[in-house]
Amino acid sequence: MTYRITKLITMKTVFIKLITPIVQISWISDALFAIPRILCGLVLTIDFGSSKFGMPWTPNDKNLSLFEVAEWFSKDIAEYGGVFALAPIFFAWMGAASEAIGGVFLALGLKTRIASFFILCTMLVAVFFQKWDQGVWGMLPAMGFLWVSIYNLILGSGRFGIDYLIIKKMKASTYFNTPIKEII
Repeated sequence: MTYRITKLITMKTVFIKLITPIVQISWISDALFAIPRILCGLVLTIDFGSSKFGMPWTPNDKNLSLFEVAEWFSKDIAEYGGVFALAPIFFAWMGAASEAIGGVFLALGLKTRIASFFILCTMLVAVFFQKWDQGVWGMLPAMGFLWVSIYNLILGSGRFGIDYLIIKKMKASTYFNTPIKEII
């Protein structure tokens, strides 16, 4: 019983820390941090993600059904070699999903740190395995998304995101403030 209570307390604490955004002193600062998050999330999902991953807004000329990865993308991933050649469809699906779905989550400020982590991993692979030979100008879009994902991994969504509304609602809830021993 004690182990179960400790496990619940730990899971609850981790969940709260994971979604609680860092709020700036003024709302203007939060708005200035939110603008690049929202714009990058939209560009990532609408332009980059939907060209290789089937989403409702994927252009019809791509011939992708919902959550389907473009065939050319998994072949591109396989050319990276190493672990990517062992499971190119898995890594293509993860990369494309982190762009398309992670971009939506990033724009909305929903599970921002989790989405930022997956986008960060995808952009690191893009910079070092795909864009490295193209020089700085070729790496710029991936590096831009990389930097935005890094600061969102650290700060969270801020005041202008769904994570902030969730945590605000949780803190106001009596269930949230009830000691775990009373819940069980």
